[in-house]
Amino acid sequence: MRNLLRDAVALFEKNQISAVDAEILLAHVIGVSRKQLITSTFELPNEEIARITEEFQGLVEQRVLGKPVQYITGSAPFRYLELSVGEGVLIPRPETEVLVDRVIGFLQSKKLDNSNTSEIKSVVDLGAGSGAISIAIATEAAIKGLDVTVVAVEKSPEAAHWLNLNISKYELATRVVVEDVATALEGVKADVVVANPPYIPNQQPLPHDVIGFEPELALRGGDGDGMAVPVQFIAAAARLLKSDGYFIIEHHESQGQLIKRAMADQFTNLQGISDLTGRDRFTSGIRV
Repeated sequence: MRNLLRDAVALFEKNQISAVDAEILLAHVIGVSRKQLITSTFELPNEEIARITEEFQGLVEQRVLGKPVQYITGSAPFRYLELSVGEGVLIPRPETEVLVDRVIGFLQSKKLDNSNTSEIKSVVDLGAGSGAISIAIATEAAIKGLDVTVVAVEKSPEAAHWLNLNISKYELATRVVVEDVATALEGVKADVVVANPPYIPNQQPLPHDVIGFEPELALRGGDGDGMAVPVQFIAAAARLLKSDGYFIIEHHESQGQLIKRAMADQFTNLQGISDLTGRDRFTSGIRV
């Protein structure tokens, strides 16, 4: 196994692919966690070694050709979750976890402000994709004793397949609405709206393992500054939120001021938020 892994790591390094991907793929084939792969010794019969070798080499070839490791294994981690993913849905990124932290923090502050009431707070996730944000909020709110209902809005039927699959996996009562954010949930008013829209400018080059595999619909925000789609999500959030409701949106690091300008008329307390690497990647506000 060690020789098999070493050869794959050498091939990946030659192709500028993380060595971690080789460990993830081998652990997937063996049926163990990456930690177990690194810390354990495996005594396997020859026929099992032959099967693992053949399957692993096939997966290595797919990765060298650019297929994301999450699509190969069918799984992507997000906070405390392990989400099912595949072609047609955006792979959740670790930086998006900041959105969940902020929403849970807002909900906890509201509970403290209204400690004598047991009002259920409503959360709408616009452009829900795999359900990473929706499911993380629903599960973590429950752990913290917060009464929350979550509605996930996603217009892509392909992405909605994975969204429904993940919600079922975690046995949640989260409602799924397959519709464009511009028209979804007419007449609904929510306490929180969270959004991770397509925001990458159309002209910005992307790595092959992104643009060659992940859905462009979930990536591109429009020509020029890439703000065409984010502006639609901001308008939807303004329509859906109650007065004093909380909105947080993920965006391109170059769009912070543009986002604030688009939110200025209908939101107050605008706040830029950095990701873990210090890039300006999120903006939040309170509905007027």
